[in-house]
Amino acid sequence: MITKAVIAAAGKGTRMLHLAMNKPKHLIKVCNRPFLYYVLKNLKDAGITEMILVIGHKKEAMEEFAREYGNEFPIKLVDQFEIAGTEKYGTAIPIQCVKDIVDNEPFIAIFGDNMYSPKDIKSLAIDDGYTYISGFKHTHPEKYGVLLTKGEFLEDVIEKPKEFVSNLINTGLAKFTPEIFEIIDRIGVSPRGEYELTDAIRILAKQGRVKVKEIKDYWFDFGNPADVIKVSNFLEKNRS
Repeated sequence: MITKAVIAAAGKGTRMLHLAMNKPKHLIKVCNRPFLYYVLKNLKDAGITEMILVIGHKKEAMEEFAREYGNEFPIKLVDQFEIAGTEKYGTAIPIQCVKDIVDNEPFIAIFGDNMYSPKDIKSLAIDDGYTYISGFKHTHPEKYGVLLTKGEFLEDVIEKPKEFVSNLINTGLAKFTPEIFEIIDRIGVSPRGEYELTDAIRILAKQGRVKVKEIKDYWFDFGNPADVIKVSNFLEKNRS
């Protein structure tokens, strides 16, 4: 059983505007708790017993969060800026920073500004030697990275395609094996000037090493102020 998760939460969250001026966007309150609380709760409910939180921007606020909720969640903090510096940027960097901590075990990878159900997280936590990524059927796939599949296997990821190729998009939730670290070391800077995790995933896909699981319950991308209301309404409606 996979019990480790890496949560990338080092970014600024500029699209959250004034809401993220004094704190990382992951800590914006929703129903009186930081959004990140719900992300970690769902990981815990999915069976995760070790949460590696990769921090950077306004890390003092994240450290305070870890102190406040440390009794509820098994949090280990990793400072991305301390390990990789502040100039090296991209979705692959948080994963690269946890190589020594993951300790040759498979793990779930998630962005701290994305929320999924425990059931959907569990669906990827398969310890069979493959990488798994999550797909979500979207009405506007042209705004995202689109997954091209053959059966259960990923063939390629097409970023923001101008012509329709599929409505299955990449949501960022993944399960990796330790082989991801060697692959990340091989990728270069993308045209956007970043180290992209999708570039590493593409390499693994060409080797027939990546399977796709479709999101069945829900996915929230906590990216702009309107999402605060959206997530709040969802949590109020589904309050247990």
